[in-house]
Amino acid sequence: MDRETLLGILLLLLGGMALQPLAAMRDQRHPGDDPCIAERRAWRRLWLPMMPSAIITAWLAGWALREPDPVHDRLAPWLLVAICAPFALIAARAALRAVWALVREPAAHPVCTAGLLHPRIVFSPFLVASLEDPQVRAAWEHEQAHVRHRDPLRIWLGQFVTDLQWPWPGARERFDHWVEVLEQARDDEARRHGVSGVDLAAAVVVTLKYSSRDRLGQATARPRLQVDAALGGDPKVLERRIMRLLAARESADPVILPRPHHASLPLAVACTLLAALLLGALYGETVLHPMLAWTCLL
Repeated sequence: MDRETLLGILLLLLGGMALQPLAAMRDQRHPGDDPCIAERRAWRRLWLPMMPSAIITAWLAGWALREPDPVHDRLAPWLLVAICAPFALIAARAALRAVWALVREPAAHPVCTAGLLHPRIVFSPFLVASLEDPQVRAAWEHEQAHVRHRDPLRIWLGQFVTDLQWPWPGARERFDHWVEVLEQARDDEARRHGVSGVDLAAAVVVTLKYSSRDRLGQATARPRLQVDAALGGDPKVLERRIMRLLAARESADPVILPRPHHASLPLAVACTLLAALLLGALYGETVLHPMLAWTCLL
């Protein structure tokens, strides 16, 4: 068997096995947190189950750097493929859904931010006629916050990593929670630009009414795939969002306050992956071959 084929099979097998335990964890919420802090925490929890798989990937990459090609051991490739088949199907499903989210006909949102690499704001002129000028500005500032953070790309990546953790319901709960606090964080960012919470709440309600009226008579059974960052969001969390906007105090300072950027976590992740790569290069063959022999694959 050639080295690349064995590497791919082992990535699916060991990476998929390492992903499952953390993918089963349930969502944790912290009421009262600042939405910007809650959004970053929810984003990290969305990706946390991928860390063991990332470490194994780096370790196997280090092993592959030292392994001769082709691999000279007597392997049973059909058994390897049979064992990793469930994880391969999950990965294939996630990849197909990610591609389908990009190529399918986009949903008709009256106001949204679209585009992965170059996000742009889509604003229906018919909706503009239904809104007052302060409400139009509130909706525009909210979508500008999505543009600044490239949220369509983040939503697409978040959906992909959630699909990799299928079928555990906790993964979907973490994604839905992140989308909810993401909208709250962008609401606050718009308010720090001088937007009234009342105007923004009114814009959200009118947008949802406009969307519901526009979809009358059309099929609503769509796959739960998200790419665009729409102003309306999930109707199931609308009440909490509207009440929060109406109860919030109006900001006296229209300037966005700078928030400290902590690089310790990305640095720790990078160092961990580098260490796994080096350990794989030094001890990969010593550890991997007995492991395969123990499972009767050698």
